[in-house]
Amino acid sequence: MTNKNTIEIYQTNDGKTCVDVYFEQNTVWLTQGQIVELFDKNKRTISEHIRNIFKEGELQEDSVVRQSRITAADGKSYNVNHYNLDVIISVGYRVKSQQGTQFRIWATERLREYLVQGYALNQQRFDQNAAELQQAIALIRKAAQAPDINATTGRGLVEIVSRYTQTFLWLQRYDEGLLNDPQGQTGGDLPTPEIAMQALQQLKQVLMARGEATALFAHPREDGLSAIFGNLNQSVFGESAYPTIESKAAHLLYFVVKNHPFSDGNKRSCLWTSYTATNAC
Repeated sequence: MTNKNTIEIYQTNDGKTCVDVYFEQNTVWLTQGQIVELFDKNKRTISEHIRNIFKEGELQEDSVVRQSRITAADGKSYNVNHYNLDVIISVGYRVKSQQGTQFRIWATERLREYLVQGYALNQQRFDQNAAELQQAIALIRKAAQAPDINATTGRGLVEIVSRYTQTFLWLQRYDEGLLNDPQGQTGGDLPTPEIAMQALQQLKQVLMARGEATALFAHPREDGLSAIFGNLNQSVFGESAYPTIESKAAHLLYFVVKNHPFSDGNKRSCLWTSYTATNAC
């Protein structure tokens, strides 16, 4: 489903509301106007809730909003924001809409069906490619062992390819999205933004003494770091969004690199290293 756009028509249980729902990138997308229609609220209320979702750091706008160009009834083209399922669910909780709950159940079920279908296709493709790779390596090995081939370098190359076949297969599984998530260790204590900044200031002094950083290193940009910690501590449907130490550490690294909470040194801030050390990963 990642590369395929699908449109489904969602109808509320009372039959009064019908919405064209776009499925893409393993989620669903609705415009603000469609969200207004779905929850039967006025535009001002929905706009305020969406604005507060981003302002409070519940969601990062650049990862849950996309813009597309549509042609209106007047024949003119306009840029319109589309919001994914995370935003729709958050708005639904804020307006306390029963229709929001119904839509979440419907959308989640449809996404599950798409993902299962996509997994089956990917699994079939992986099995076929893996078999072809194994056959190719067997042929190369057989040819390299022929008596008229004495090149040590050539045989060494074949041995390397054979030795790292499993690595190639793991990489392919990663590309195909077929790797299973590890269970991990439940829990994980995040530092407060203040404690994290104290540790970063110590690191900053060390790096500046070596001439490897400037005054801009770990200089905060607004409340970006607090927003990241807020995201990592959030819950979804009463359960932690990142329930394990490993998932918190991985997403801490991801959010710091992606969201750039500092003017400089985001990749070198080592927040995730400090976190995993504290939690004995």
